[in-house]
Amino acid sequence: MSAGYRPVGWNRSKLVYDAGIVAAVVIYVTLYLQLAPAFQGVTLPVDDAVARMQAFGTCAFLMLTVALSIGPLARLDRRFLPLLYNRRHLGVATAVVAAIHASHVLGWYYAFSPTDPYVALLSANTSYAQLLGFPFESLGIAALLILAVLAATSHDFWLAFLTPPVWKALHFGIYAAYALVVAHIGLGALQGGDGPLMGIVAALSVAAVVGLHLAAAAKGRRTIDTEATTAATAGWVEVAGADGLASGRAITVRFADGTAAAVFRDGDRLAAVSNVCAHQNGPLGEGRIVDGCVTCPWHGYQYRLLDGRAPPPFTERIATYELRRDGDRVLIDPRPNPPGTPTQGIAAKGADVVEAPALGEAPA
Repeated sequence: MSAGYRPVGWNRSKLVYDAGIVAAVVIYVTLYLQLAPAFQGVTLPVDDAVARMQAFGTCAFLMLTVALSIGPLARLDRRFLPLLYNRRHLGVATAVVAAIHASHVLGWYYAFSPTDPYVALLSANTSYAQLLGFPFESLGIAALLILAVLAATSHDFWLAFLTPPVWKALHFGIYAAYALVVAHIGLGALQGGDGPLMGIVAALSVAAVVGLHLAAAAKGRRTIDTEATTAATAGWVEVAGADGLASGRAITVRFADGTAAAVFRDGDRLAAVSNVCAHQNGPLGEGRIVDGCVTCPWHGYQYRLLDGRAPPPFTERIATYELRRDGDRVLIDPRPNPPGTPTQGIAAKGADVVEAPALGEAPA
């Protein structure tokens, strides 16, 4: 959503993002074709067709690794947030590169098959009962099908049609695709004579993805533990540190039932909304106030702070929460108001608060 509350189509940030993806793929494939033969542990040099097949296959795997790493990186360091805004573009590009890899496989190994190439691919090796002879190609096919489904349903039409919970559950399939690709590469490395390099790269990539997710989860637990404490005042919850927030920033409060609210400071006023974006359940508390609206850090969806409503012509609404003071403490009622309910907020203490740095255009 733009500063003028107009839908953003293909803007500069998206074009730069996509240009970066294309440039990275071209550079990687070019370097692979030039440098990879020096690391091949085989007697005869790898054929050009096989090298192209490997280049696009390894490129797709590394792109998938990056896609899964962006989320935890953005939670660990806000400087990675620009990579998160259009991550779906990276997912679609990964599916395209994986499809190019598959087309090279079919074109080289099965082009002269007396049977249909797709039939030959699935029937040439059926040794599913053994490890070294396992048809690892089937794992790659399964991963490619998952990536194709995720790419085809990446548009917001499918998000609205399937509903956010179903859409989000479907797109968690990227982890299944990653596991299948890792198994595909691992078994292929065991059965091939290309040396251990790709197996080592795959192992390091998996370790990096797992490590980043664990680190982000640990940071999230520490943040919640230090940001909110329960107050013994009729079930209301104390919001520790709310008055010290920079304008435009928020503090996250998690309640006993597992729900969470984001308490924002906008100038000298504090107000609270649901921590869950109506778009893809993004964490609003990790975003900022931009153009007077709470802006989701994932895709730039915006809501007015005092009533939780997206500005016209948009119709999304999120729950609001009541705040009040008890002496020097800021308290929040854990019972949410219905989505779109207006609130007054409360005055924040301490006018000498440094403003948050201006945020660039948030992609929709």
